[in-house]
Amino acid sequence: MINWQHILVWGLACSGFAVSLVYAETSAPTGDASIVSPEAKLEELWVDKGFTEGACVSMDGIIYFSDINFAGGKGKIMAFDPATGKTTVFSADSGQSNGLMINKKGKLLAACGANNGKQCLAQITKNGKVKPIVDQFEGKKFNAPNDLVIHPRGWVYFTDPRYVGHEPLELDHMSVFRYDPKTKTVHRATTDITKPNGVVVSPDGKTLYVAETDNGASGLEKEPPKEPKLRMTLNAFPIKKDGSLGKKKILADFGDKETGIDGMTVDQKGNIYTAFRAESRFGIVVFSPEGKELAYIPTPSLPTNCTFGIGDDASTLYITAGSGLYRIPCKIPGFHPALPVDK
Repeated sequence: MINWQHILVWGLACSGFAVSLVYAETSAPTGDASIVSPEAKLEELWVDKGFTEGACVSMDGIIYFSDINFAGGKGKIMAFDPATGKTTVFSADSGQSNGLMINKKGKLLAACGANNGKQCLAQITKNGKVKPIVDQFEGKKFNAPNDLVIHPRGWVYFTDPRYVGHEPLELDHMSVFRYDPKTKTVHRATTDITKPNGVVVSPDGKTLYVAETDNGASGLEKEPPKEPKLRMTLNAFPIKKDGSLGKKKILADFGDKETGIDGMTVDQKGNIYTAFRAESRFGIVVFSPEGKELAYIPTPSLPTNCTFGIGDDASTLYITAGSGLYRIPCKIPGFHPALPVDK
C-alpha cells in the first residue's frame, strides 16, 4: 500500500499531536446518506511525523495501525484506545509493518515490507516483537508484503508488490499469496494482477477483492519514472472451497491517469470502503459489491487504509491518511472476517 506519491506526500506531512474532538478541515461526505450522513464530520485522533497505514481492530476495540519509516529506519505499530482517546506505541520496531489484522485467537498478524523491513508475513507478539510466519515462496524472498486479510476459515491472503526498498527482487512476479495456518504452507493465489495492493474478503466469505495499483515502477529506481505505464483497477475473485481463486472480474477500471485504490474494508452489507488515491480527488470511496460508486468521504491528505470499530463502535470508520489517524461515524456496522460479527 505504498507508492511513489506516498513518498512525496510523506515529506510534506505535518507534525505534532492532535487532540481528540479536533475536526479535520474537509468538505462534507457525499452520496448515499444511508451509508454516511452529509452531516458527519471527520475527527482527527493522532498526527505525528511518520506515515500511517494498515488500520485494524482487536476484539477489545483497540485500533492498531502502522507508522512506516520511509527513511529506512524502524517502523512502529501504534495503538489507539477509543475509551481513553490515547495513542501509545505497541511495537517500537515493527519490521516495517504495513497491513495488519487480528485473527480469531487474538493474534496480531502483519504484512512486513522491504526498505530494511522483514519482508514477511508475521505475528506481532504481545510484547511488540516481530515473529516471522513465512518469508519465502519456493526458496525466494518475498518482494514486500503489503496488505492482508484473514478469511473466516483461517486462510491468510496477502499481497506482495514492491513500491519502495533497496533489496533485490527475487520473485518473478508481484502476486497475491495464500497462507494456510493448518498446513503451514503458502500458495500463489493468483498472478492475474500486475501489482496487487489492498485486499479484503466479502462478508459471505465467497469473494476476495483485490486492488490493482500498478504505478509502473519496480521500487528500485532512484527517481520516479517520468511517464510510467499505470494500471489501476478494483477486482473480485471467487473463493473456491479449497481457498484457491476463480476467474477475475474487474469491478472498476480507473484508467492510467488516476492513482487508484490502497487499503480496503467492508461493511456488513458487503459495501467496499476503499482508500482512494486519485489525483483529481482523494478520500474514502464506497463501492457496491458490483463496483458502483455509492459514497465519498473526503480526507485531509491521501488516505492509505481504513477499518471499522467493534461493539458499540462498530459503525465508526477509522482512517489512516498522511501521517495521521482519523475517524468518522457511518451508518452500517463494519464486517471483520476473523472476528465475531457485530450486531
